[in-house]
Amino acid sequence: MRRAIALTCWLLGAASGGALAADASEGAAVQAAEAWLKLIDAGRYGASWDEASAMFRKAVSRATWEKQAAAAREPLGKLLDRKLASKQLMHELPGAPDGTYVVLTFDTRFERKEHGRETVTMMLEGDRFRGAGYFIR
Repeated sequence: MRRAIALTCWLLGAASGGALAADASEGAAVQAAEAWLKLIDAGRYGASWDEASAMFRKAVSRATWEKQAAAAREPLGKLLDRKLASKQLMHELPGAPDGTYVVLTFDTRFERKEHGRETVTMMLEGDRFRGAGYFIR
């Protein structure tokens, strides 16, 4: 009986440890995304490209990213509010190598867009999360 209780406690501990690790990964990804978004919010598109994942930088040149980000963001005006709406830890994404990703959605309000939705994909590279995708609608 003691063995069964010990095994049950160990399994519960292992399961919650996995959940805690996932929560920590998601939390680190949220912090990294917020820092990355601050660069974008400030119009520092080149700096945001520099801080992006290698996969992102390989997919789009710095000049192209600066042009596309400016075209997407500048018509919206200044950021007024951003709230995390969802976060999802994933290990597979279409068209991307297997790895550790966190897909975040934010409800965002700008000067000239009352109801925006940003989707930010963060990719674990080494020991830190870096931007791997940005989409706004």
